Amino acid sequence: MLFGEAPGPRGADQSGLPFWGDRAGVLVYRALEAAGLARVPAAAYQRWDGAVFRERGLVPELCGAALSNAFPFCPSRDLQSFRAPTDAELRGPANLARLRQELEAAARRCPGTLRVITLGKRAQWIFQNLEGAPAFQLRGLPHPSAQGLLQAAPGKGKGLKMEDLRREWEARLAALLANSPCE
Repeated sequence: MLFGEAPGPRGADQSGLPFWGDRAGVLVYRALEAAGLARVPAAAYQRWDGAVFRERGLVPELCGAALSNAFPFCPSRDLQSFRAPTDAELRGPANLARLRQELEAAARRCPGTLRVITLGKRAQWIFQNLEGAPAFQLRGLPHPSAQGLLQAAPGKGKGLKMEDLRREWEARLAALLANSPCE
């Protein structure tokens, strides 16, 4: 099960599906495809945008993987500027109950120990501190946004090419997914 931080304003907030239309979501879905866990309509890669996907009825087909977010809504400062969810939002009783329910449902479908892969520091933080959930194995990756990739890169990415950072991140996620005990 993959958990992002929160729905992005151009992706999941528009499409209703995690990372589906977010710029960073291209990497997520390519890695899912590489691991044999998703089929993405070819038309999606022509214009990666959640509102367009919703309008055209484009949806990915997942098999053996589930996606969600650590916070269910697109957080905003002014209903226009995206921001990361706060500690209080992530630790809210309703959000914690939702996360536990999602993990319980995934654990029922997954033989063995559920693997949770978080995409971003905020998502990893809440799962490291989540109590009362079924057992799961936690792996964390930087958020696949340009900012997340640069912050996680050696020297904050100085002298590195963004496309190289994207390819490396995508390969890391695909490798984690390929080794998933839940198939």
